[in-house]
Amino acid sequence: NGFDTLIGDDGVLLSGGQRQRLAIARALLKDAPILMLDEATSSLDTESERNIQAAFDVAMKGRTTFVIAHRLSTVEKADKILVLEEGKIVETGSHAQLLEAGGRYAQLYRQQLVEDDTEQV
Repeated sequence: NGFDTLIGDDGVLLSGGQRQRLAIARALLKDAPILMLDEATSSLDTESERNIQAAFDVAMKGRTTFVIAHRLSTVEKADKILVLEEGKIVETGSHAQLLEAGGRYAQLYRQQLVEDDTEQV
């Protein structure tokens, strides 16, 4: 029923991924100058994450965006990445700069690549 679809109080009839996609759609439609994404793709499968990321790439143009993420694939295109550990900034830079530095970000990134490869097998 499109926009008229009943989703129950607080979205109880939706899965976690469906609720997350709905929240993302609302954020993108609002077209606010600042966009905050806190683990925006955490409940999504890999294919849905890719689709959502493509939409984010378009939606982030011309606006300030803060992305809080454990999945580093969601921040690869960011102008600046801040790596926090125990509440403190331990590294800062672009994706390429942080990989080249070989610090904590690079370690986490390599670890996630291995985990992603293992999941696909």
